[in-house]
Amino acid sequence: MSDPIEPTTSSSPSTRDPNSNPNPNPNPVSLIHPRREPFEHGLLPISKLIFTDPTQTLIPLKQNLLSNSPNLRVNSAALSESLQISHDHARLVLDTLASVLHSDSDPLVGSKLAEIDSAGADIHDLVLFLYIQSYKKLLPRTHKDSASVADVWPSTSAFDGYLSALSPLQLVRSNSRRFMPSQTDEEAHQLSYLQKHLANILSLLAEPVEGEGEGEESLVFTMERFEHLGFLIQFGDKGSEGIPLSQYAPFFANSDPDMPAVPVPATQVHDWLLQNIASALEHISERAAPKENGPPSASDQDVAMADACPTSVKASPSARGPSFIEGISKSSLVKQASDLKGPSVKVLNCHDSVIYLLAPLRYATIYGCSDATIVVGAVGKAIRVEHCERVHVITAAKRICIANCRECAFFLGVNQRPLIVGDNHKLQVAPYNTFYSQLEEHMNEVGVEATINRWDEPLALGVVDPHDSLSHPAGVSDVQAETATRLEPDQLTNFLIPDWFGGESSGSTKDNPFPLPDIYLASQQRNYR
Repeated sequence: MSDPIEPTTSSSPSTRDPNSNPNPNPNPVSLIHPRREPFEHGLLPISKLIFTDPTQTLIPLKQNLLSNSPNLRVNSAALSESLQISHDHARLVLDTLASVLHSDSDPLVGSKLAEIDSAGADIHDLVLFLYIQSYKKLLPRTHKDSASVADVWPSTSAFDGYLSALSPLQLVRSNSRRFMPSQTDEEAHQLSYLQKHLANILSLLAEPVEGEGEGEESLVFTMERFEHLGFLIQFGDKGSEGIPLSQYAPFFANSDPDMPAVPVPATQVHDWLLQNIASALEHISERAAPKENGPPSASDQDVAMADACPTSVKASPSARGPSFIEGISKSSLVKQASDLKGPSVKVLNCHDSVIYLLAPLRYATIYGCSDATIVVGAVGKAIRVEHCERVHVITAAKRICIANCRECAFFLGVNQRPLIVGDNHKLQVAPYNTFYSQLEEHMNEVGVEATINRWDEPLALGVVDPHDSLSHPAGVSDVQAETATRLEPDQLTNFLIPDWFGGESSGSTKDNPFPLPDIYLASQQRNYR
């Protein structure tokens, strides 16, 4: 299929302006896409957030919260009480939701850390966030040429001799050589999830029409409620680019800004979204078909490791997706903001290397790396480090999540508590220990505060990740994940980032912007003397 099917609506002449443009979509060839951020950075392995029947639980929860929240927002205390979770977990829910919200204008996103509770979360965004906690991640795939990656994959760790055969790293690093699923596969998986759960998701947002029964036909969508779906979906290869989601919907597009739009039956919204999702899945399927029968193209963003070549750096073809740095082996690499397309980056399957990403970013992912040092400039939303061994990560970030890693050290300037989940062993945390000339400028750009560093307050959740069926088989009882220990003060040294570009990269940062704790500072001064 060369062009997507133009979506149509099933519906109700009363909700349409007879003089309106029959094709009001601002970009007729736009396809619907899932927003990856909630699925990649918004899932929390907290059992009380994962419901057997989400709608049965969340509809009464929503009604309860709405009845007690005149401003339609909820803080961590109310959340803790209504979900029967600890205050720490309730605050974690708010912090995580803030990191994956679709609208930067939401009060929760713009709040300083001390103001998160007073801002609170919008209840409708919250119920969507809680609903997708039932999402199951796509399993890692086998590389197309397992033999070719053996040379760059790390040797077996000493831990492997005694760890359980169910260890996720052993599964990931077994003879099947599994890798992070491709972007296209993940997108199809997320679309299929939304397709299956769409009716339930819409029922959480729709409003009942007064005076009618409780049947499905009595539910309607106002434009304001429809905009909340932007948490999960977007249109076009570059996202909505500031265009409200409602402007892509024929039943809301071109509405008179001075007149409230007429509410639309939920069934009409449901049919229109289903048709768009079907079109997008068909497009993905037809695009994937030639790849299965022919050689991969040079621009194929789905090749997980670029044939295990010594160096492979790819920016994704669309500005909507992240830049990829893959398969770097036994070398050094430096990337500045001008070298990366878009505000997100993924570092995949890199080994025996030093990688510098000196840029302001929204999201970052480090996956499947070993024996490497990776410096990630400033990350304003979230960074996730997963399935890594013997890796040193140095980053200034709003928040970090560490999952299924071994013998790794994290030198952190982080505004929120480091989150540790899954099967981890011998992790160390330490205060941030480097700088480059544009660091403070990048931190200010993405909203990382140098005056707050919670590097030494890791929050460990369970070993079993309910979103990942690979980590442990069903039925295995959960225990708290192994937490990280603090690096001994006399072992902390400053990490020097070379000034490769000389005067080209002007910046005002002359020193580490994060103050060192006294004990580390005293140790450094002793070592210096």
